[in-house]
Amino acid sequence: MTAFRQQAIFVQQFAYQPELEVFAPGRVNLIGEHTDYNLGLVLPSTIPQHSLMTLAKREDNTVRIHALNLNETLEYQLGQEFGKRGWLNYFQAVTQVLAEENITIKGFDAVYSSEVPSGSGLSSSASLLVTTLRAIQAAFNLELSDVKIAQWAQRAENSPLVGARVGLMDQMACSIAQDGQALFINFRHSPPEFEHVPLPANADLVIVHSGLTHDLADATHGTRNYKTRRSECEHACNILEIECLSDYTLDDLPRLAALEQPYKARARHVITENERVRECVAAMRDGNLERIGQLFKESHASMTRDYDMSEPEIDTLVEIANARADVYGARLTGGGFGGSVVMLVQKGAGRSIGEAVMLEYAQRTGKTPKLILPV
Repeated sequence: MTAFRQQAIFVQQFAYQPELEVFAPGRVNLIGEHTDYNLGLVLPSTIPQHSLMTLAKREDNTVRIHALNLNETLEYQLGQEFGKRGWLNYFQAVTQVLAEENITIKGFDAVYSSEVPSGSGLSSSASLLVTTLRAIQAAFNLELSDVKIAQWAQRAENSPLVGARVGLMDQMACSIAQDGQALFINFRHSPPEFEHVPLPANADLVIVHSGLTHDLADATHGTRNYKTRRSECEHACNILEIECLSDYTLDDLPRLAALEQPYKARARHVITENERVRECVAAMRDGNLERIGQLFKESHASMTRDYDMSEPEIDTLVEIANARADVYGARLTGGGFGGSVVMLVQKGAGRSIGEAVMLEYAQRTGKTPKLILPV
């Protein structure tokens, strides 16, 4: 039974009559990792898995939310948002952002569920936040653009209530990306410039969750975490006296000699990754599958060598995929330190390739992978 069908059954038992239901997808980043907060280029797309919220307005200031995946119901009062409440912090962060924008709403009852696996590098948190903002927008007749929803979702995730210093890519993808299209975003502009680029019609995308979960708000594992990588990029900018690493192009790589390690390597990844995004967009428009696959491979090598964001199991999964003649290229996708791998493969062979890769991966690592795409 799907999560959405379970939700429909639960709503019948919940003590309210839902007035609306709203969806938002998860996302896969095809290429352009850790470039968004460096004001660079990214190329995400949607995945079939969605989040869903049903909502009914209340006349008081109580917010009551049931998380169907966890089978838990929690509530809080508007204006009394505070931390250390687990998954509820995400919803509290949204209503706190609305209050900061002087938007007054009443309380509501809601049921939330998601098919996007948590910790998979596929933006389960951004999907949750965009879904929540869309539901509140619809319920209280707020005038919010898709870009504004993405920006406020990012603010909620960056807030002390959640504490993840993520860039804007995930929220933009969940709010704006379209099925069958890649979303080419340039964050050097404010607001970001974006355009939709058709996915290759003569190839399949395969996504495999490695079985290693990650948490972008977690900074407990030494220096190998998302927060540290972002701080390292900021430090590199300070030394180079530039606003952002995306101010540099490949012609500026010799200037990185002014940096010590690991800052030199972090900067090199961002600069070269931006160029790979540009080339990947051009290759998609040309239908050059071999070039897209090669860029996937180069991106993963950079993430492993220069950005140190992969894991041995992830590298094994990518190695197994890239060894196959029917796979154009594979790479880690998302924030790293666990999560999923995306592959570009021969048309019509996505499921069989994904299952074969997972079988060998499970045998070699003892991990339990999951096929996210094809569904």
